[in-house]
Amino acid sequence: MSVLSKPYFHDEAKAFEYLESVLWSGGIVCPHCGVVGGRVYELKGKTTRVGLKKCGECRQQFTVKVGTVFEHGRMPLNKMLQAVYLMTCSKKGISAHQLHRTLEISYKAAWFLAHRIREAMRSGDLAPFGGEGGVVEVDETFIGRKQGVAKPRGGQRHMIPVLSLVHRESGQCRSFVVDKVTRDELVPIVLQNVDRETYIMTDESGVYKGQFRKLFLGHGVVNHTAGEYGRGRVHTNTVEGSFSIFKRGMKGVYQHCSEKHLHRYVAEFEFRYNNRHALGCDDSQRAAVALKGLSGKRLTYVRAH
Repeated sequence: MSVLSKPYFHDEAKAFEYLESVLWSGGIVCPHCGVVGGRVYELKGKTTRVGLKKCGECRQQFTVKVGTVFEHGRMPLNKMLQAVYLMTCSKKGISAHQLHRTLEISYKAAWFLAHRIREAMRSGDLAPFGGEGGVVEVDETFIGRKQGVAKPRGGQRHMIPVLSLVHRESGQCRSFVVDKVTRDELVPIVLQNVDRETYIMTDESGVYKGQFRKLFLGHGVVNHTAGEYGRGRVHTNTVEGSFSIFKRGMKGVYQHCSEKHLHRYVAEFEFRYNNRHALGCDDSQRAAVALKGLSGKRLTYVRAH
């Protein structure tokens, strides 16, 4: 028996039951009136849609997909759940073309479905992390190409910068697509997302020079230009390790991504990094975590670029 042999991957009724158990673990929630655990009737009949219910309070009909990124999805729910599992268990991602071939759906449907799942993966955490004398590594990388910007003879001005913060103790990562690698752009992001009771570790970039020593417990700097990659506790190897997975996926699997959609690809890799095996999260648990992020989000793209 393989994981993909589970009933909810092959039977749409079972798929609805499974998604209901994940999203409605505390009781059925009516997406129209917001009543939790109220009177709900299951509608049945030869022409009735699978999973259709009716709220006894507001008399509106709904399924568990209403109010999620899967709302108005026309393909069977069990195929959507297969896509969630494939995307969450593939360390470096899975292309829309591969989903199109594996699920036997159109490329356009696969592309849109993949973006819906990436939207579910976006956490939107706002509370500062770190603290308690821990270490947060800060670094930036470059990926893709900015639209309309010519490639210069030297430098990376034509590429899209991505800033990442990794809390060394918890192994949690937060990543941001930014416009420019400047002090005004990057420093506020660090200040908003990192607890003051934290040690900051960066490379020798002048962007961070003199910014963090007084605001945090300390600021360690590793000098890559001088061939230094670690000095005891002072290094950025953890965040660079997260970048290596991200870049292998973006270059080897996705190959090209427009600036418009990059933030969702970044969220996808961040999600898998934050829910990886090393932190005690197996593939099935990771897929369930992604499903919990379905609610309260919508995506209405119509063009696959």
